[in-house]
Amino acid sequence: MVYTDTRDKSVKADFRTAVINGMNKETGGLYIPVSFPKLDTDFINKNPEPGFRDIAFRMAKPYVEGEIPDGDLLSIIGDAYPFSAPVVPLDPTSYVLELFHGPTCAFKDFGARFMARVMSYFNRNENSPLHILVATSGDTGSAVGSAFHNVPGLDVTILYPEGKISKIQEKQLSTFDGNVRALKVKGTFDDCQKLVKTAFTDEELRARLRLSSANSINISRLLPQSFYYMYSSLVVRNRAWGDSKIEEPAIIAVVPSGNFGNLTSGLIAREMGAPIAGFVAATNSNRTIPDWIATGDYNARPSVATLANAMDVGAPSNYERIAAMYSLDDVRRLFAAYWLDDEGIISSIKHCYEKTGYTIDPHGSVGWKAWYDIKTGAMEKLANGEKGDITKPGLTPNLPCWADKAVKKQAVGIILETAHPAKFGDTVKKATGSAPVIPGRLEQVMKLEDKAVPMENDYAAFKEWLLANLQA
Repeated sequence: MVYTDTRDKSVKADFRTAVINGMNKETGGLYIPVSFPKLDTDFINKNPEPGFRDIAFRMAKPYVEGEIPDGDLLSIIGDAYPFSAPVVPLDPTSYVLELFHGPTCAFKDFGARFMARVMSYFNRNENSPLHILVATSGDTGSAVGSAFHNVPGLDVTILYPEGKISKIQEKQLSTFDGNVRALKVKGTFDDCQKLVKTAFTDEELRARLRLSSANSINISRLLPQSFYYMYSSLVVRNRAWGDSKIEEPAIIAVVPSGNFGNLTSGLIAREMGAPIAGFVAATNSNRTIPDWIATGDYNARPSVATLANAMDVGAPSNYERIAAMYSLDDVRRLFAAYWLDDEGIISSIKHCYEKTGYTIDPHGSVGWKAWYDIKTGAMEKLANGEKGDITKPGLTPNLPCWADKAVKKQAVGIILETAHPAKFGDTVKKATGSAPVIPGRLEQVMKLEDKAVPMENDYAAFKEWLLANLQA
């Protein structure tokens, strides 16, 4: 597979180069495959559907062809995924895809564990460590830290915004040792992300340290996240008739979105043949993408803190990939976009619990409310010309190609539950009256010592720290 650059289509790179570099240091662009191969229809149409790891192998194989032999790829996938992604029905037309069954209880485990093993594979013959720099708004850092901890040849530095993530999330980040450490930055996630991106384009720094990224700017994070879109859409397609009696329903993936890497992974799965009719980009008050879809103007902005903190991103990196893959008109045909404020998040957690008995986290709650509104009249209002106010929570005023299916009750939704609700216990308790049970693996982390290093939001200071503390 050949990979190109979102900013320079003349760039041609192999998978190893795209993974190890993270982003193109010459242009600042992100790597993207030049094409998206389709899976065989016989494989996709199996009933019962193939297992998760079988799907993962089939999807990954064309992207690593000639660089990772089949046997090694199978070993990477088997080691990365001792867990899967259960599909849980909430009502006849609503499903939750639980992505929190990995070691850090967040969807980032799916991408980070695959990426760590691929990076280690490519770095196995190098004499110097590969330094991973990663910015996190909550869950990415802990997933990357867990996935890379004690992996030979790899060294990880995690940047997170001090005071702007949940207590459990911070514990998961601040307690690593050995080859993983965390810097708590006096700023926002966007500030952390800017520090990392600046480092990647710093020629002096890159001449002294081998750098790569574990954010969703790295293609090896995005590709494995596409596996669960394919898997869940096949599960839902095969069981939908029994649940809803809808023949060939439009399957809509409802995606809580911050940096938009997760949704971009869904786009890759759809391009490869996943039976997904469209997407809902569900965001919090950081509504950069919904506003772009509504107005046609992309305006990155400072992020604002919300109860769904992992989505507190004002300048989503993967806008570049989405814009490289599709025109704005294509995006409007494929996406509905929806945003919710903090008051709505609390209300939605409560509503989901009272309506279905399911305890959902703040991020998933945005997806739940978006899908519930769509199927109970919000899309029909748009179809009838009621556009609404884009500065207020709700749907953006565009009609996706699947709108008619939603209005006619011929659609089903898969809501991505991106983190365990216990990671946001205070918020969930405020909404439902009871705190979610904390999984044992999270409870153990709370007893560990904090080791995070304070860091000013200043690139010169950050660079000085890297050069003083990382091994060349």
